[in-house]
Amino acid sequence: MGDEDAEFERLYGAWKPRIPADAEHLFRGYPGTWWIAGGWALEAFTGVQRHHEDIDPAVLREELPVLRRHLAARLDAWAAFSGALLPLKPDDRPDALADDILPDGCGQLWTRPGAAHPWEYDILLSPGTPDEWVYKRDATVRMPMADALWECDGIRYLQPEIQLLYKAKGQRLKDDADFAATLPFLDAARRAWLRDALTRTLPGHEWLADLTR
Repeated sequence: MGDEDAEFERLYGAWKPRIPADAEHLFRGYPGTWWIAGGWALEAFTGVQRHHEDIDPAVLREELPVLRRHLAARLDAWAAFSGALLPLKPDDRPDALADDILPDGCGQLWTRPGAAHPWEYDILLSPGTPDEWVYKRDATVRMPMADALWECDGIRYLQPEIQLLYKAKGQRLKDDADFAATLPFLDAARRAWLRDALTRTLPGHEWLADLTR
């Protein structure tokens, strides 16, 4: 563990290692829409193993009340925003919409069984509907949800080109590594989609040169 990771764990607490099969067990019977995003989505698509700090299930932001009912008596949910954490108590307006109960800028929930336990899932709250995926940073970038997700062993994952679009903005060392590992597995249609999306949202991005070769 590096110094930065150790300081993060000291401040916020440890994370319990989880894999997609664990998330499938958690969401079994969930009546809303969910999928796996992040590094696990890329690994599932490419088969290239990588280090995982946590796992990122994603749900629709508009279905927050559905998620809260599903998590009740299983995991406590905390709103994570701007480096802060705020408990989302199960009995506090359980049917409230996300914009009515979450702090401004909150797009994810950290979950754990209780204060004495490590964190288990970093649940992302995605815009869109059950029928349409929408990019959270530019709502003009969208596609049918059926095309945005793919399935393996009963688990739905975010398409790799979409996940790389999310990673492109931060472009940390691990994001560049994920791009390099995933690029050889992208066919012409996937490369073209990512190239067009980057040109629209992050013109001049370094990855565009590799996508046009």
